[in-house]
Formats: sequence, C-alpha cells, structure tokens
Amino acid sequence: METDKPVKSNSRKSFKYRGTECLNCGHPLDLSDRYCSYCSQLNTKKQLSLKDFLEEFIGSVLVYDSRLRYTLKDLLFKPGTITKNYVNGQRLKYANPFRFFLSVSIVYFLLQSLLTTLAPGANPFVNFNKNGNNVSLDSIGNQNVIFTNDEGKKDTLKLTDRGVVLNKDTLSKKEEKSRENFKLITEVDLDTLQWGNRIVTRFTLYRDFYELHEIKDASVALDSMNHKNTSFNRWVYNKNSAIDRISEDPFGFVNYLMGKIPFFLFFFTPICAVFFWLLYSKSQYTYMEHMVFIFHIFSFIFLAMLIALLPDMLIGQDVFSSLLFGIIGPFYFYKALRNFYKQNRLITIIKFVFLNIIFWFSSTIAAVLFFAVTAATY
Repeated sequence: METDKPVKSNSRKSFKYRGTECLNCGHPLDLSDRYCSYCSQLNTKKQLSLKDFLEEFIGSVLVYDSRLRYTLKDLLFKPGTITKNYVNGQRLKYANPFRFFLSVSIVYFLLQSLLTTLAPGANPFVNFNKNGNNVSLDSIGNQNVIFTNDEGKKDTLKLTDRGVVLNKDTLSKKEEKSRENFKLITEVDLDTLQWGNRIVTRFTLYRDFYELHEIKDASVALDSMNHKNTSFNRWVYNKNSAIDRISEDPFGFVNYLMGKIPFFLFFFTPICAVFFWLLYSKSQYTYMEHMVFIFHIFSFIFLAMLIALLPDMLIGQDVFSSLLFGIIGPFYFYKALRNFYKQNRLITIIKFVFLNIIFWFSSTIAAVLFFAVTAATY
C-alpha cells in the first residue's frame, strides 16, 4: 500500500480524482494507489489544465536533470562503477547508456562542426609534399608552378582556390596518353574473371572511360562500351560523379564521414563485446552487460573530447586531446576494467593490453569497410 503525502485539494494527485483502473494501460488499481504499478502513470481522472501541464513538464525536466547529473558525475569520476551500479539494478538513477552514447557523440560532432565553421582561420590546408611545405588554399591565389614533365621538358600548372589546373599543352598530352593506354574490356572478358577481381576491373575500366570521354550519362556510356545496361553497371559507373564530388570538396566528404562515426561505433560495439564476453567468460556478467560497459567507455571518450574541444580551439593546439588519448583515456580504461570486473592488477593489465590490441586490429578492419560503404553511398 502506498502512503499519501499531503496534497492540495485541487491537485491532480488528490484522492478525489483517483480511479480504480489505469487510464493508460487498463491495469486495475486501488484508490490508495497514486501511480499505476504497471506503467507508472499518475492515477487521476482530472482534466489537464495549463498549470498541471507546466508542473508535470518541470517535474519531468528535473527528474531527467537528476539522471543526467548522476550519469555525468559517475561516468567522469568513477570509471567502471557506473556500469556496475547500472547492471546491478540502479537503472532509474542513470541515463540509458545506449541513448546517452548516441546523444553525446552527436552533440560532439555538431559542436565541432559549428566551432570549425565559426572559428577564424579554421580552413584546412593542403600539403604539396615535394618540399614538405604546407600551402594554404587561401594563400595560393592564382599561381603558376614550374615542373618537369615526363619527357624531361619544363611545363607549368596553375594553382587556384579550386585546385590544380593543367595548361592546355599538358592537358592535350595527358589526353593523348590516356587514349593510347585505354583498353576496352568486353563483358565476355569480364565474366571470365573472379568475382572480386571482376568488380575492381569493371570499376577501373568505367573510371578510365569516364575520364577519357567525360560522359556523365551511365546509359550512354554503357551503350558506347557495348556493356549491359543493368542497374549494377549503372551504379558502378555513377560512382564517378561521387569521386568528382570528393575530389572537388574532400573536406565536405570528411565531414560527411565524421558525422557517421557515432553510428559506426554503435554497430561496432556488439562485435567488440564478443571479445569481452570471451575474455571474461568466467564472470557473472552477460553479453549485454559487457555491451553496457563498452558504451560507457565510448561515452566517456566523447564526453572528454567534448570538454577538451573548446580549450584546444582557443589555444590553437590539441593539448587536451593529446592528454586524453595518450594518458587519461588508457588510465580510465584500466581503472574501469578493475572496478567493474574486480580482478587483480596483473590480470587486469594483461587483459588491458590484449583488449587494446584486439580493439585496434578489429576497428581498423571495420573502419576500412565503413569507409568503403560510406564512399559507395556518398
């Protein structure tokens, strides 16, 4: 039985407004029940007024603020303890680990993009690395650079804020070489190749044909090469326009790629959790509880990066980010393993090293696949 605290007679929590059935889920209630024991909705039949609405809104904000406060405090200063408390049943005290990770990571990339856009001199630079000199796109203007071509003769290229433009003589010679080197491969010849080699050869062929003839319409290009006008062939040929977009605006592609990282980590975490599950197979924790631990680690990284973002931007150096990834992050991960899994220092250090090796190896493979898929869908 739930004991009632004194409430005002016109309050929605007042005894006179209560019913014997939950209006949300239909669960049977007693008049002494202030809330439904099944869905937690307030047991009241009173019509909603503006005052009631504002009180409930403020109350819900304060409750969420309390969960956020506990989550931030324990996540930052109690590595591993927040996960231990959460899996031991303290669910309402903390924000949902999966939702919190997505929220903090998306906020980080949004804020980073905003600060990069607003900060003066935030434009990235291009490195022409023959002499090891960094050349800013803003500073090159329209300049002619002398270089030696393949025939040993001096030639020029033009640097502009839109990229590198070859002069007409260089362009015509390059085009002649491309025409001489281009070799059309028929569908019959492609079908004789293995599946992986066939896809790479087809993509290279279509790219060479596109650069040589500059035909943007996939159907026209395929007809010119006497290739089948299938949806797959059109898709492969249309990737040329994506390559053009990336080469014209590489930083735009990088921003597009960075914005997908939270979702990459979200789907990479179940794979990472398998190694924790195998390595800590003798612990009492389930596979899902290992996932909660990993999400809390990732959340800490993005939260710390979010805190370090503004100071690094102000001083113009990645001092705080370097400290995070070089010292604070590894130490935090080690302490989290110690506090959550409760094993001695030596075993924890061995597993810490092993998990780091496995993480970087598997994340590299996953990142390459992620980059390929992102570029293919760009």
